Amino acid sequence: MNSVDPTDLKILLELIRDPRIQIGDLSDALGIARNTAQTRVRRMLRSGILHDGGREIDLEAVGYDVVAFVTIEVNHRELDGVVGALRLIAQVLEVHEISGRGDVWCRVVATDTHNLQTALRSILRIKGVIRTETVLALHTHIPYRAEPLIGRLAQGSALAPGRPARRAARRAASADRQGDAG
Repeated sequence: MNSVDPTDLKILLELIRDPRIQIGDLSDALGIARNTAQTRVRRMLRSGILHDGGREIDLEAVGYDVVAFVTIEVNHRELDGVVGALRLIAQVLEVHEISGRGDVWCRVVATDTHNLQTALRSILRIKGVIRTETVLALHTHIPYRAEPLIGRLAQGSALAPGRPARRAARRAASADRQGDAG
């Protein structure tokens, strides 16, 4: 784990809360000098704790290097309560209602397997949870990304969703109808 002190963690928390915060506002919010805030953000960018211009945090770099995917089977009458309870577990990063085997899928992080076991026990204690199945991530080959998808949309690629193609087809059909009417 990189050396991250309480001030660094407060900076990271402010960046999560307001990704567009300016350095001056960041320093004011934390009661630290502007130069201190700037230096610390730059250091965390260089060390890899922060990515993408300082808005994405490498959780492994701050000690959460175990990633697990948890499929949860729930009593459907309790689904909203289960989701609400999962929201209160800090290690639960994502929650998705899914089709197929299981009802809810979560991405959970932990500092080690004992820490993961504690989080899993917390999940199992939630009213409405019937059972869980956990799979550990051994390596992330492709992290979350949106740039290729948005790039295709921006280029009007044939692999983009059908909406733009449908709009173009409707415009062409409308133009044909107007030409036939005239």
